Amino acid sequence: MPKLPLAKIRVLDLTRVLAGPLASQTLADLGADVIKIERPVVGDDSRTYGAPFLPGREGLPAQDNGFYLSANRNKQSVTVNIATPRGQEIIRELARQCDVVMENYKVGDLARYGLDYAGIRAINPKIIYCSLTGFGQNGPYRKRPGYDAVFQGMSGLMSVTGHPDGVPGGGPMKVGHSIADVLSGLNASNAVLAALYHRDANGGVGQHIDIALLDCAVASLSHYAQMYLVSGVQPARRGTGGNGGIPSQSFHCADRPIMVSAGNNAQYKRLCDVLGKPAWTDDARFVNNDQRLANRHLLCDMIDAVFRTRPAADWLKELDAADVPAGPINDFPEVFADPQIKARHLEVKVKHPLREDLSILASPMKFSETPIEDYRAPPMLGANTDEVLKGLLGMDDAALAVLRAEQVI
Repeated sequence: MPKLPLAKIRVLDLTRVLAGPLASQTLADLGADVIKIERPVVGDDSRTYGAPFLPGREGLPAQDNGFYLSANRNKQSVTVNIATPRGQEIIRELARQCDVVMENYKVGDLARYGLDYAGIRAINPKIIYCSLTGFGQNGPYRKRPGYDAVFQGMSGLMSVTGHPDGVPGGGPMKVGHSIADVLSGLNASNAVLAALYHRDANGGVGQHIDIALLDCAVASLSHYAQMYLVSGVQPARRGTGGNGGIPSQSFHCADRPIMVSAGNNAQYKRLCDVLGKPAWTDDARFVNNDQRLANRHLLCDMIDAVFRTRPAADWLKELDAADVPAGPINDFPEVFADPQIKARHLEVKVKHPLREDLSILASPMKFSETPIEDYRAPPMLGANTDEVLKGLLGMDDAALAVLRAEQVI
């Protein structure tokens, strides 16, 4: 089996909850040896964030919920109490043998233990040290706590998400899942890869990476933010509608809604043909995208009235045949039953101590020469403590017993 791209990279992962663990999970998928450090007994906060949980064995309490399982595949779990001097020493000993340290503590917290970038760099000058925080390492908000929903609001993301004011259900809306965390995890893993390349291929040195969830949420607004910077005009909330080619939004069929996006004149013409309304192509109100944008509400109401006359499956078959971008609005059972999702192997089965065939999400990255094929279940709390401390730090059973007695591990 070919080696994965990061097979020689070792990551010491001090992150918890979502953004940081997602970033280190990406590195683990790519072959890095990711050592996840967790608090003894308690573990990562996300392990107990709420149902659904994996059922425990033989009547034992349930353990490890879906939240934790989503962000920790392909890692090892080692329990260390970093609030103790001996625990801090263990972290430093591990960091000496790592390429990357990742952490998402509040600004200044790890400096108390000598585990901040300055402290780790002093013992490992080539370290890539990635900090993920809500607001970054500088600025007036740097010491504030925060969660995804806060950053969705502060970044402007909620201001452009949801239905317009003045309609039922109108007003700013949070994106359903924790999108600021997900985007921050992607930015963090990209940054770590770039820093590793700079160090190893360009003759560079180790460095500190500063990732802020607020920064990532603002940057994710992309063309929406740029439209504002160019015009000074706040982009409108359009529900399911887009700001590009028109029509692009959900339409109601006889049984369920679908998404349709005719992004150029050719696609719009083919859409009109499918709808049995070829005359709409030459209508002066809709003849090009500028006109369709100016008259979008009228046009979309007309299109919606036609779609309502037949079931979604009939329309989708004809739209697909006409090469008009369209698709159903799937719930999760439909997503994972979709033949395209199955063909792309986005759900994989792994062996877990609590379930022989645990379904987990797969990485979306597809490589021709170094495919990601061998998935390992997210580890149980402390599952690899003895293995890692023996293998990397040369500890024996007696030393481990002392550490357990002192509640260091």
